[in-house]
Amino acid sequence: MTTTLADRRRIVSFGLRDIWRRLGRRIAPLRLALTPLALRAPERLIVAPTDLRALDPFVAEEILQGRFPLAGRTLETFGDSPFAVELPSRVFAERLHSFAWLRHIRSRKTDESCEHARDIVDDWIVRYGRRRRGIAWEPSVVAERVIAWLSHSTVVLHGAEAGFYRRFMKSLAYQVRYLRKIAGYTPEGETRLRQRIALAMASISMPTRAGYIRREGVRLDRELEEQILADGGHVSRNPRALLDLLLDLLPLRQTYINLGHDLPSKLIPTIDRMYPALRFFRHQDGDLALFNGASATPASELMSVLRYDESAGKPSKTLPHMNYQRLSVAGTTLIVDTGQPHSPDLSCTAHAGSLSFEMSSGRHRFIVNCGLPKWAGRSYRTIARSTAAHSTVILDEASSSRIVKSKLAGAILLPGVSTVDVERWDDPHGNDWLRAIHDGYVRDYGYLHQREIGISSKGDKIKGHDRLVLAEGLETPNAPLPAVARFHIHPSITLKRRDEESVAMRAPDGETWIFAAPGLDVLIDEDIFFADASGIRPSQQLVIEFSPPQTCEIRWMLRRGD
Repeated sequence: MTTTLADRRRIVSFGLRDIWRRLGRRIAPLRLALTPLALRAPERLIVAPTDLRALDPFVAEEILQGRFPLAGRTLETFGDSPFAVELPSRVFAERLHSFAWLRHIRSRKTDESCEHARDIVDDWIVRYGRRRRGIAWEPSVVAERVIAWLSHSTVVLHGAEAGFYRRFMKSLAYQVRYLRKIAGYTPEGETRLRQRIALAMASISMPTRAGYIRREGVRLDRELEEQILADGGHVSRNPRALLDLLLDLLPLRQTYINLGHDLPSKLIPTIDRMYPALRFFRHQDGDLALFNGASATPASELMSVLRYDESAGKPSKTLPHMNYQRLSVAGTTLIVDTGQPHSPDLSCTAHAGSLSFEMSSGRHRFIVNCGLPKWAGRSYRTIARSTAAHSTVILDEASSSRIVKSKLAGAILLPGVSTVDVERWDDPHGNDWLRAIHDGYVRDYGYLHQREIGISSKGDKIKGHDRLVLAEGLETPNAPLPAVARFHIHPSITLKRRDEESVAMRAPDGETWIFAAPGLDVLIDEDIFFADASGIRPSQQLVIEFSPPQTCEIRWMLRRGD
C-alpha cells in the first residue's frame, strides 16, 4: 500500500504531539522540585482499598525464594534485589516496577513474606525514587504502582519501623503529585483513565482536604464521561479494557462508600453502564472476545467482577457506539467487529480487524481472532494487529487499515477503513441477519468488502457470504488479485477433513460443527493463537482462496453436526 502526503502529515502531526507529551513528562520532576509542597508527605494512610484480582500462593512462595514469575518469564535473583540484576524483557520490567505482584503476598501474609516485600519496596525507593526516568516512571507503570502500594499497604507496612513508614509515605506522595502533573500529557485511552482512578483513590486513602477529594472526583467524572461510551463500551474498543477498568473502579466505589465520602456523580452510573457491555463480549465458554487488543481473560478475575453485576437480562444485539454486533440464539453466539478507531491516539493500539467475527457454541469457542500476546515483544504484537490475524477477508496480503511504523509516532494504524455501513434484520423464518461493508481496500485496490452473516432461529446453522464489490465509478481491473478468507480456529478444537469443501470442527466434549464452502476448496493451514493464558500456542485455520475480478464472492456455512 502506498503512503500519501495526507498519511505523512498525519504521522508527523501525531509524532510531534507525542514529543510534546514526552517533554511535558520529562519536566514534571523539575516542576515538582520548584513546588513548596514537594517535601511534605502525609504521616499515615487511612485505608487500604480492596484488590479484586486473583491471588496465587505459588507466586508468593516463588518471590519469597528469590524467583519472580512475571510476564511469562521467571527471574532468578539468587538472593539479590530484583532491581540489581538484568531483567529478561521490557514487559517483565513493567510488571516488576508496577508492584501489582504484591497482591500475591497477601495469600501468605507472614512476618517473613511481608518483610521480604518491604525490603524490595525500600530498595526501589533507594534506586528509583530520585531517578525519575525510564520504565519505572512511565505513566501506566506509575498509575499501577500507586494503586498497588495503596491496596497492599497492609502487606508492605506490616511490622514496619518508623523510618521506612516515612520513606514509603514520602515516595507515595511524590508519585501521586507526579501523576497529577503528567495527567495532561497522557494520550487518550486506558492509561489516562487509570491515572485518574489512582489519583481519586489516593485522595481518599491519604489524609487530605475535602476540596482536594472533590476536585479529584470531578476530574475522574470528566475522564469517565470522555472514555466510557453511551453503550458502556470503552473508546479503545477493547473488550478486555472493560474488565481491567472495572477491577479498579469497583474497589474505588466501595472505598468511597466505606469512608462516607460523596461519590463522584458519574462513578456508579458508569459502572452500571459498563456491565451490559462486558456481558455483550462474553462467549459461551465464559471468556471475552478477542478484538482490538484483548488477550487471555483470567476466569477468576472475570467472576470477581461479575459478582457485583446488578444489571439483569440478556446481552443486547448491538453496541452502537463501540460498533460491534452480536447474534446469539440457543447457545450459539457470533460477535462481529463493525467499527474503526475513535481517534488518532487510539490508533496506536487498534487492530485492523474490520468485519472479523468470532463464533462459540455450548461451552467452547470455535472460530476466533488470534488475539494479542500479553507478554510478547513488539514484532508479535504488530503481527497480531494485522488483518491476517483476524477471521475476515484479506486482499493482496494487505491489512484493511495500514499499520505504519514511524520513529516519531511508533506503530500507528492509518485509516484505510473510514466508513462501515451496517444493516440488521430478521427474515420471515425468524433467522437473524447482519450485513456490513467497509471501504478499507478502496483507495489502493478499488474494492469494498461486504460480509453477510445469518444465524438460524434454532441456532444450529450459520450462513456467510463475502463479496468484494468494485467501488462506484471504477473500471474492473484486468489483473487478478489474491484474496483470502481466514477462519482462525481455537486451539482446543480438533479439525478433521470430510472432503475438499468441508471440515469437521470437534470440541473436547464432543460437540461438532461442520464448516463447508460449496464448490470451493477449504484448506487447513497452520496458525498461531496469541491469547492463551499459557502464552503463544500453535493452532490451525481454515482458508478459502479466491481472486477478483474472476471470483468476487464466496459463500460458506456452519451447521451443528452429530
